[in-house]
Amino acid sequence: MSNNQFHLAWFCNFTADSWMGPWGGSGLSWDGGFYVELAKDLERACFDCVILEDKVMVSSVYGGTMQADLKHGVAPKHDPLPLATLIAHSTQKLGIIATMSTSFYPPWMLARLAATVDHIAGGRFGWNIVTSAEDKAAQNFGLDKLHDHDLRYEMADEYVDLVQQLWDSWDADAVIRDRASGVYADHTKVHTIDFEGRYFKSRGPLNTVKPPQGHPVLCQAGASPKGRAFAAKYADTIVGIGNNVHDMKEYRDNIRELLRSHGRRPEDCKILFLVTPVVDETDEGAKRKVERWISNPNYIEYLLAELSSITEVDFSRFDLDSPLPSVSTNGERGTLEKFAQSGSGKKLRELIRLSLVETVELIGTPETVANRMGEIMEEVGGDGFLITSPRMQLNRRYITEITDGLVPALQRRGLVRTAYTHDHLRDTLLEF
Repeated sequence: MSNNQFHLAWFCNFTADSWMGPWGGSGLSWDGGFYVELAKDLERACFDCVILEDKVMVSSVYGGTMQADLKHGVAPKHDPLPLATLIAHSTQKLGIIATMSTSFYPPWMLARLAATVDHIAGGRFGWNIVTSAEDKAAQNFGLDKLHDHDLRYEMADEYVDLVQQLWDSWDADAVIRDRASGVYADHTKVHTIDFEGRYFKSRGPLNTVKPPQGHPVLCQAGASPKGRAFAAKYADTIVGIGNNVHDMKEYRDNIRELLRSHGRRPEDCKILFLVTPVVDETDEGAKRKVERWISNPNYIEYLLAELSSITEVDFSRFDLDSPLPSVSTNGERGTLEKFAQSGSGKKLRELIRLSLVETVELIGTPETVANRMGEIMEEVGGDGFLITSPRMQLNRRYITEITDGLVPALQRRGLVRTAYTHDHLRDTLLEF
């Protein structure tokens, strides 16, 4: 195994495809078929996993109305859990990580769901831990608003501790299936946990057998100080952030130090940096694609509506050609800070252009982009990339450009795997 190899994952949600573009029409129904095809393509390209993002509301932050979200297909978003089981049934090696919120799922229910899906997936399931960041979501569950950002993480810390104890409430060898004695499961190996914390309480045990991985893989997008500390304590893989290579390295170094402070080995948690590669037959062709996309008024409104939904900041209030003023939120602070680049003095239109590339610019031929990805990982130190499509470009053409264009270029350089060697997602992540 080459010591310079890095991991690849894909980030998307169960939402509308790029229905307005010339390559749209791939997701005409909501039966999940398009996403199953995506997953099969990712498995053929030997991606570690697909991460299914989620939000549980239709936002009306942008302009004070739901119009922009619904006009551009920011909503609908369908539930990722049933899609995860469908993908699991249709693949053999690809990991599937689904988003579930600690703010809205009862811990026992989430622990049971995750254990069940990990069994269905043969040990390839993971949980993307979010605390949610939108008051509109809270109002769908009978609450007036979310708790404060830092309190949400404090509660999530106790929540995950409880869920892990529930997963451990069945010993790995509790099921004995002893025909002679007529005993299916040994009752001495199934335990109540009698958990009583500050925010949550549960007797246990689960009524599901221990998951194949012991604990399903835990994923988290830690950006704020609280989020980073939380991710370093629990996560097997982290959605990394940074506006440039220097920031990416600084982020990875900080997370690895936090991992050590929790008594964990840094190599046991993979930081995957969110990127949006754009490839074409020529470098100039790829650049023209980007210019065409970001100059589209629909793209601009879609992006700002989506950001408003995530951050709870109404970006319709700001002039595109003026510097973005200082903004704050009780929503997703990391997303806001990354986009707004506070103190940079950049105009909103400039920030929109920069947002296309997520962390670093990867634009050119497959060979150009593959070379650059190798250079970045060398400088950052690892561990890999989390690829997401440009907004309004989730279609078969973009997927194929990555799986059949970029990935083979990476494989030729020995930078990513060419075959799976493990059955469980955690083992795949820890392979190198």
